[in-house]
Amino acid sequence: MEAKDLRIALFSGNYNYTRDGCNQALNRLADYILRQGAALRVYAPVVDNPDFPPTGDLVDVPNMRMPVKNRGEYRLTLGLGKEQRRDLEAFQPNLVHVSAPDPTGHAAVKWARERDIPILASVHTRFETYPRYYGLSFLEPAVESLLRRFYHRTDALVAPSQSQIDELKAQGMHEDISIWSRGVDREVFDPSKRDMEWRRANGLADDDVAIVFLGRLVMEKGLDVFSDTIVELRKRQVPHKVLVIGDGPAREWFEKALPGGTFVGFQTGKDLGRALASGDIFFNPSITETFGNVTLEAMACGLPVVAAGATGAASLVHDGETGKLVPPSKTDAFSKGCAEALARYCTDDDLRLAHGAAGEKAARAYSWDAINQAVVDTYLRLHDQRAAAE
Repeated sequence: MEAKDLRIALFSGNYNYTRDGCNQALNRLADYILRQGAALRVYAPVVDNPDFPPTGDLVDVPNMRMPVKNRGEYRLTLGLGKEQRRDLEAFQPNLVHVSAPDPTGHAAVKWARERDIPILASVHTRFETYPRYYGLSFLEPAVESLLRRFYHRTDALVAPSQSQIDELKAQGMHEDISIWSRGVDREVFDPSKRDMEWRRANGLADDDVAIVFLGRLVMEKGLDVFSDTIVELRKRQVPHKVLVIGDGPAREWFEKALPGGTFVGFQTGKDLGRALASGDIFFNPSITETFGNVTLEAMACGLPVVAAGATGAASLVHDGETGKLVPPSKTDAFSKGCAEALARYCTDDDLRLAHGAAGEKAARAYSWDAINQAVVDTYLRLHDQRAAAE
């Protein structure tokens, strides 16, 4: 079988209505699949005013607003209705790709297994860590068990980093797991996009060292650790400024926690590249990412990275060469360790520039087409394995 013979049904809980790193990767994959001549049908919630147009044919699935406080912008899928099942039967996929363990993902897996269609699951975030950010840490073992059941019903997984694959195997999620990494658009993310006039217009002096946060402003991105770390830096009287790029339901909380910080809101495209390259140090305390697109983008912009030594960043950041990895913990040792790492970059210009340049060089290796071909290769392998078993 060749790539042009593939007929892929892709299921997503958020394909294009709210922009995030997960659906940006899925849309890039969809574009690559279509360019190979394969057929693709995407099943995901459809809204009136999505953040960006979908790549490929998009079929609406039953959904409702997420029943979680301050997360109403997200939709919870509700399985597959008769209309979607008829559409699937007419499309006749020979490969099913599920990207979220939500009700529609579960329904898609059941539908495919009943028809002996191979199933690939892509892992985009560490769902089992989410409860701790909402005071529900006791639920983590149950969530992990549910995830294990879901992934065991698929033929294989792809995950963005080796560190995430190691974690998934340690959790017993699956044995057949390969890498679907992430790429970076060097037309957008590059040190040349640094704009001193933009910095000045946003209250950053030429000699200020700006510590950057980039991402959706939700608690599971480690906003509490970020703010605690900045408080520690201020206690130590380390000169710095804070630059926050992004928006979200926790913005008001974050602004109160970081008085004097520069909040530039949601940015995209060339504006995002300019804002990120105009910072000086990238700080990513999140432990929920499986890869960390924002970390790679910051590296491409020439910023040294201080990050949690967890899945994602651990496979991108070379500790002591392109940044510093800090072991995460549930105590203040985490924020103090981050503050120590950031303080070195704030006060040592040569170190900051050297590690930033090393990160930019490392980021050159991430080509989107080569990365997405790895997923197509996995599709073909699963299809051939199923055909050989018949």
